[in-house]
Amino acid sequence: MNGTVQLGVFVLFSLLTSNLAAQAVSTHRTHRRPDTTNREAWAFSALLDGYFVPGEQGYADPIFTADHRWLHLEARYNYEDLETGSLWFGYNFNFSPKHSFDLTLTPMIGGVFGRTDGVAPGAEVSLTHNKLNFWVGTEYVFDTKDPSGSYFYMWPQLTYTPVDWLHVGLVAQRTQAIQTDTQGGLLVGLSHQKMEFTSYILDPGSKPTVVLEVGYNF
Repeated sequence: MNGTVQLGVFVLFSLLTSNLAAQAVSTHRTHRRPDTTNREAWAFSALLDGYFVPGEQGYADPIFTADHRWLHLEARYNYEDLETGSLWFGYNFNFSPKHSFDLTLTPMIGGVFGRTDGVAPGAEVSLTHNKLNFWVGTEYVFDTKDPSGSYFYMWPQLTYTPVDWLHVGLVAQRTQAIQTDTQGGLLVGLSHQKMEFTSYILDPGSKPTVVLEVGYNF
């Protein structure tokens, strides 16, 4: 990973660890439902993932989302492929029958541009019951420059939150950005108010890929 990326990850990590004193609210990769009681309310989130890949150059993967009632907007870089950006439009559906669980389904359509150019239908799903959450982001990228380069992407994870400031769980990914097949692994994260730091270890038994993630909701 180059010096700029390392410095960015270090600064964000320092901001988080310097404030680990108060009770936290978990904000990791769980879809934040927009506030429907305020028609003018917006919900924003920013994520920065730093990838450390064995035998390959590391890279940063920033993600920004904006939600307003049913509207979901998202921008990504280095997500579908390296040196590739994408812009997304989605519709939020939320179901909470008798408050026994909370389900948010967001079908989306995205435009992909850069090293890979194309169109990508996708979806994000978040299902929460008590202290358990299942989240999955998935898409199929139709490569308009090279149809043989079209591919399916998925990131599912299952987390357990024993206390407000801690979450642990299982994770997997299938991505085009690194030269590997589907990977599985573990995650552990700390939260404080609107900020969070999560560490992912993929393929922990062989040559692990480490992902350090900093998130902020506002």
